[in-house]
Amino acid sequence: MASRSTEIRKGQVLVKDNELFLITEYDHRTPGNLRAIIQIKIKSLSTGNMQSLRLSSAETVEIAYLDKKKAEYLYQESNGDYVFMDSENYEQFPLGKDVVGEKMGFVKPNEQVEITWYESTPIDLALPTSVVLEVVEAEMAVKGNTATNVKKNAVLETGQPVKVPFHIKVGEQIRVSTDTGEFMGRASE
Repeated sequence: MASRSTEIRKGQVLVKDNELFLITEYDHRTPGNLRAIIQIKIKSLSTGNMQSLRLSSAETVEIAYLDKKKAEYLYQESNGDYVFMDSENYEQFPLGKDVVGEKMGFVKPNEQVEITWYESTPIDLALPTSVVLEVVEAEMAVKGNTATNVKKNAVLETGQPVKVPFHIKVGEQIRVSTDTGEFMGRASE
């Protein structure tokens, strides 16, 4: 869908040279009595490379139509792919590490996630900002270290390693940020 450069916004996805780019910055400038200039920064969704573009207000760009669907995570195959089931039509489909990245360390089996599709191709997996997971392994606390802000290594039920305060024990439910992977607190806090 073609849109004028003055109608695009930060967070939209552009199609440029058959590749998808996320608009990370948008600046509309009108210097003095000159024509308006749109300065944007875009990030490639496939490679992660950043680019700057300078557009006139009369130029058009193609906005990608993205579809978001709920899916349930089922299991991981022996080849490393993750199998999901569409919540609407119950079709199963695999997603590779290139789409899910490191996010699967925060997803338990049978949990709902949101998958972004572009022309029948999955391009991203969206998670909530934080998740509650159980600690299955944790180092023992050493007396005297609990008064400082020192953290110890722990492993979550999904296999994801995390740093937690010394007072956290095996079996506790904790809240973890899916953006940074950092401990946010006990689940009951």
